[in-house]
Amino acid sequence: MSARSLPVPDGLDGMRLDQAVSRLFGLSRTAAASLVEAGDALVDGYPRPKSDKVSAGAWLEVTLPAPVTAVVVKPEPVHGMKIIYSDDDIVVVDKPVGVAAHPSPGWTGPTVIGGLAAMGQNVATSGADDRQGVVHRLDVGTTGLMVVAKSEMAYSALKRAFKEREVDKRYHAIVQGHLDPLRGTIDAPIDRHPTADYKFAVMSDGKPSVTHYDTLEAFRSASLIDVKLETGRTHQIRVHFSAMRHPCVGDLTYGADPTLAARLHLGRQWLHAKELAFLHPRTQDEVRFVSDYPDDLKYALDVLSDAS
Repeated sequence: MSARSLPVPDGLDGMRLDQAVSRLFGLSRTAAASLVEAGDALVDGYPRPKSDKVSAGAWLEVTLPAPVTAVVVKPEPVHGMKIIYSDDDIVVVDKPVGVAAHPSPGWTGPTVIGGLAAMGQNVATSGADDRQGVVHRLDVGTTGLMVVAKSEMAYSALKRAFKEREVDKRYHAIVQGHLDPLRGTIDAPIDRHPTADYKFAVMSDGKPSVTHYDTLEAFRSASLIDVKLETGRTHQIRVHFSAMRHPCVGDLTYGADPTLAARLHLGRQWLHAKELAFLHPRTQDEVRFVSDYPDDLKYALDVLSDAS
């Protein structure tokens, strides 16, 4: 443990306490929120809720945890993970359910990075030790396409392309009910949930988040939709459609009907990264990849189709 104290800089005036702690000390938002909730961040001598806004010049006293041992990437075969495309610069995989993008504290399951190492695929060394080569992520419960950089040049180019919203990311989702309008855009900022750190929510002071959607097929109790992400916030699709009262089918974390999920034999959200397109970092030619639905999503879709 180490204690640090300093005044809140002018640039952080009006920022949430957990976000300010994260920025000042290089912590993740989750770690910063946990620290604040434990009473290890005092503002002018008093503990404050993590959502409280800080003022420039206020005295901040923080007790930082001991450094965490780095997570080591171990080669580990990933059942069901397929390489769609690979060259000297990039590798595109079709990620199965139950697989994280990269190792992280507390996660003991398989990872894309570990699976690639087991396949003999070398990735870029850029990025944190546990996520080298990773330029974007998919949730553990979301299947589909993910690109990983193999060369340093590709890492820099793809990180920039994702940041500048030049990557065409298309998902298919089945959401509860029927959307009105059938085609539209959800423009609602997202931030961490105010009371549940493992969730996110539409928040007025969150990060800009834009989701475009189009209904492909309507069933009796749900709709198959095509989703294009303009931004790439954590849980963005799940949060946006939950906020519209049309959660992804099977997504119990964000309010889906457990009875419908059980009828469809779904143990996770019906959400699949269907298409991924971008300019190849070396050739600058557009490359586009498409992924088929995995068996559990196919089964749920067939049940809904047969019932309509």
